[in-house]
Amino acid sequence: MTPSSAGNEPTDPVVARAAGDVVTAAPISFHGVGRAFGTGDAARLVLRDIDLEVAAGEIVAILGPSGCGKSTLLRIAGGLDTPSDGVVAIDGTVVAPFDARSAVGFQEPRLLPWRTIAGNVALGLPRGTARGAGRTHVSRLLELVGLADFAGHRPREVSGGMAQRASLARALARNPAVLLLDEPFGALDALTRLKMQDLLLDVHAAEPTTVLLVTHDVDEALQLADRVILLGNDEDRPGARIQQTIVVPGTRPRDRGSAELAELRGRLLDGLGIDRHGAARGVPTTTTIPHYPY
Repeated sequence: MTPSSAGNEPTDPVVARAAGDVVTAAPISFHGVGRAFGTGDAARLVLRDIDLEVAAGEIVAILGPSGCGKSTLLRIAGGLDTPSDGVVAIDGTVVAPFDARSAVGFQEPRLLPWRTIAGNVALGLPRGTARGAGRTHVSRLLELVGLADFAGHRPREVSGGMAQRASLARALARNPAVLLLDEPFGALDALTRLKMQDLLLDVHAAEPTTVLLVTHDVDEALQLADRVILLGNDEDRPGARIQQTIVVPGTRPRDRGSAELAELRGRLLDGLGIDRHGAARGVPTTTTIPHYPY
């Protein structure tokens, strides 16, 4: 599908989503996307030749070394930044600045300390949402993320994991067709992080939006995603591009102890330049895995 121009978009996509209307997941596509910062000799190419099709309702994880442009790609997908080359489209329509069809979840909860948990979630409601519909939608989301009993609490009165759940609910309050998550669990302790991964899967089952997830955690990517995209630079050219695309087998939730996931984990670590040390310790490393589907 050829992306339509911004001039063919609804005149006010925010109003189109008012009153808590349920928005179905939408595909998102990247065609020849590149991003450079600066001009002339001072220009620095961060991303190049990004071609990616993400199906409606799919979860795609984006991995790569620090500074390779993962968050930049996510910002471009949400209309928070503009590509230097190429085009990004949601459901065939070019992404607009601050596109109302997407919502972003950040590494930090970024809750307003003077508002209650429910009040913070309500900040994500589309402009023009009726008061009664908004209250109903916020209550349902708080129930979904397990915070119904903490709706009246202030951010300082809840744990970091609870605050991150509220941040996720706030993003979902916008009824996004595409949910953009930038290291959403990176600031949490290991145990809370695992619980939040399970919660995200539960939320996705109930609110099956399209998800782009930036993470540095290989295990997290394999646990959550349908596909994992590995960004990286070529030795002879600046600008990160897609180096690997891995389809993750099995249905979610996946067995964290799976041998198949362990092999994929090793492949991704190799792609990131991390030595697995298996052969050095006398442990044989698997060189092949069955083709998907298994």
